[in-house]
Amino acid sequence: MVSIHDMNRDELFTWVADLLAEMFELDRASLTPASNLYADLDIDSIDAVDLAVKLKQMTGKRLQPEVFKTIRTIEDVVEALAGLAEEQTAAA
Repeated sequence: MVSIHDMNRDELFTWVADLLAEMFELDRASLTPASNLYADLDIDSIDAVDLAVKLKQMTGKRLQPEVFKTIRTIEDVVEALAGLAEEQTAAA
């Protein structure tokens, strides 16, 4: 299990970009925070669901559907994960 609440945003980006490169066979060097999951990386809705499932498996945290629907870029994924980490910290 990956502890996202111990990561800063740069570390979260690196982790998410590495995960995307591995899952979808993408060129890691081409991934930036502004990379659009759908337009730039050719990730479809089924891939996006796979990503959500993988994130839950790896972090133990589930992105809420309303948050998941707003994700368009890698930075959006990072922000959503950072938000989950902040919620966990606030609840503790």
